[in-house]
Amino acid sequence: MRTDEAVETERGLVYGPSGKRLDVHRPAGATGPWPTVLLWHGIGPDERDVLEPLARAAAARGLLVLVPDWRSDAADGGRSQLLESLAFAGKEAGGLGGDGESCVLAGWSAGAPAALGVALRPQGAAGPRPSAIVGVAGRYDLPARTTGTAVLADLAAGLAPAVPVRLVHGADDTVVDARHSRDLAAALRSAGLPVTLQEPGTDHAGVIMTAFDPAANRCRPTTAEHAVRAGHLVADALAAEVPATG
Repeated sequence: MRTDEAVETERGLVYGPSGKRLDVHRPAGATGPWPTVLLWHGIGPDERDVLEPLARAAAARGLLVLVPDWRSDAADGGRSQLLESLAFAGKEAGGLGGDGESCVLAGWSAGAPAALGVALRPQGAAGPRPSAIVGVAGRYDLPARTTGTAVLADLAAGLAPAVPVRLVHGADDTVVDARHSRDLAAALRSAGLPVTLQEPGTDHAGVIMTAFDPAANRCRPTTAEHAVRAGHLVADALAAEVPATG
């Protein structure tokens, strides 16, 4: 377990029958229950570490953040692993210091439409119904990993997420153009559904406080100002969507 002044991180908990692992990030030296966030990484297999800078920034805001590994190259595209992690959040968050009654579901890149898919088709998920969705740098016109259908197609067919949706997308993203989040925001607004869209001045990796390392073919933590600023904006977005208490 890694601990600093603000956040402690517990790594490598097995979360389901697949044997995949997740990391837990929570406020250090404090007592919960803290609002729970389940945060899904993108298409790179088993990249929970890529989201650690963002997850720790969110945990410093008083959240319990669960970040699971999953594999997009699994036979089902990662669906069972993603849904196993959702079920784990519902069953185990309370024992880890979180609020076991509600969960903000968030995802970056391919994880973003996967999260929206759960809200649109909750009957396909065994875990808790999310209290809100935060989609970061996602593309919503392709089949979501959790449902096999595209988010925009589901909206056009009359399905609705029934929870608030907050979108963040780097204005300088050349991997997944920001128009994909704009298109989703427009579709939600046309259906009379609540949505917030923010476009910080950063790229696909920077929006989660990282920079892409071509040699490693992986995103690495960065202290670049644009990325740090964008990552804190996303952390604020996660904290803004937790259910009100009291």
